[in-house]
Amino acid sequence: MQPMDPSEPDATMADHPRWYGALAGLIAAAVALVFGELVSAIDDDIPGLVLGMGEWIIDITPGEAAQASIQNLGTAGKSSLLPGITITALLLGALLGDLSKRVSVKIGAAGFTAFGLLGGFTAARNPQSPAIASWITALVAAGLGVGTLILLLTRMHRPTRLASFREDPRQKSATRRAFLSWSAGAGAVAVTGFGLARRIGAESVAEVAREGIDFTGLNTPTTAPPLLGPVTPGSFDTVPGIASYVTPNNSFYRIDTALRVPQVDPDRWSLSFTGMVDNPYSLTFDEILAMDELEEHTVTLSCVSNEVGGGLVGTANWLGVPLSSLLDRAGVQEGATQIVGRSVDDWTAGFPTDTLADGRTALLAVGMNGEPLPIIHGFPARLVVAGLYGYVSAVKWIEEITLTRWEDFDGYWVPRGWSKEGPMKTMSRIDVPRSRETVAAGPTAVAGVAWSPPRGIQAVELSIDDGDWRPCEIAAPGSDETWVQWKTEWDAPPGDHVLRVRAVDGEGELQPVGPKRVDPDGAEGWHAIRVSVS
Repeated sequence: MQPMDPSEPDATMADHPRWYGALAGLIAAAVALVFGELVSAIDDDIPGLVLGMGEWIIDITPGEAAQASIQNLGTAGKSSLLPGITITALLLGALLGDLSKRVSVKIGAAGFTAFGLLGGFTAARNPQSPAIASWITALVAAGLGVGTLILLLTRMHRPTRLASFREDPRQKSATRRAFLSWSAGAGAVAVTGFGLARRIGAESVAEVAREGIDFTGLNTPTTAPPLLGPVTPGSFDTVPGIASYVTPNNSFYRIDTALRVPQVDPDRWSLSFTGMVDNPYSLTFDEILAMDELEEHTVTLSCVSNEVGGGLVGTANWLGVPLSSLLDRAGVQEGATQIVGRSVDDWTAGFPTDTLADGRTALLAVGMNGEPLPIIHGFPARLVVAGLYGYVSAVKWIEEITLTRWEDFDGYWVPRGWSKEGPMKTMSRIDVPRSRETVAAGPTAVAGVAWSPPRGIQAVELSIDDGDWRPCEIAAPGSDETWVQWKTEWDAPPGDHVLRVRAVDGEGELQPVGPKRVDPDGAEGWHAIRVSVS
């Protein structure tokens, strides 16, 4: 019997159901993807094939589409991207398998090779990735996909050898049994590999290093606030349902472009000061922790994508070194009008140099609420600048600070349609009661938060059913750079009612009435809720 060319379909293959080819292609794609995940789990610096593709998609996505995703899906939009890419890759693998069965295996081989080339390109472009290793990983994964596809397709006309006799390849039952057996085996390999990758990648070098950091005994000047102490002056935290004055780390909002949180080993990390400075230099993590200038400040941060009444805002105690002292050491040159931060994954944000001249808090932060920065919030170091939206200032996983001219550089979001300047706007929010909630008639607590850093809040007012504005009680804030909690008591009559809140900033300016969309520089409007009283 003459051996059959696996690159061409034969009569036996044609006799089998069409979905056999699709199954072979799907399993081959799974084997290729899982190999990439295994390599990524072993080496934190090499992204998996799916992750590399996702990062590339995010970078080429127009600003309007990115904003629509944030508004409609929130953080779920980003978290659903990787599963979507995985499913798409598996379906494309199934299509290639079907074409390989019906037309030629060469189609499948070409398709997997193309995916390997694209995977190599998208993985190698990650600034954290070793380019050669990323290319090798992607091409080996493609080779495994091609090999698995050919192996499974050839089982359709090459049955397994039994102990007592050799089955006739013309027997459909024999080749069907061989194909399904090999497919089950390959699928089991893929599933096992996926589980192994998850187990290996359970804890990164960054997580291990972070757990070993002890902030006890750090240097601090006597004029700085006490380190690691909770700051809750005049708090209304006892009001059920109100946002706490200090937001717990596990509740603090997270918005960034990172599909995989950068895992930065602090022992290999350093921060460089470059550009228009007289004395370029670098700092290690240990050098930062040993500084005498460490201070702790309570600052409210907000995302520019926060809708009126939204939750993309929070307040934390940030431990770090004043950015001004670090820049003084570098020697900022005349004409340097912009401070640009760059993260390890190449994300950038810039803000005016003279922002630091008004005395606001601007820190290179290494701690958050009494512990090292959580990895999702920028470990080992990030920027915190009071009064600026995060998209122009809050660089997490920072590795470089560059001084440049305002007109010479635009941060990541500016070319995508957002304003180059991002001062935080005055906002207020009703936390209690919740919108659409039903409350009992009679005395009812109404409470929430308001913020306008660095101007502060001097008044909060509430209106019921478009009636007169009534002043609310304000908890004494830690500083003008944090939100305030406010509350009042409402004698709620039965029926449906609309509650609306507004604030006055520390300079006497009334919160903009809006409504205005979040793009290009932040939403405006008075938060309103509807409640039913029974």
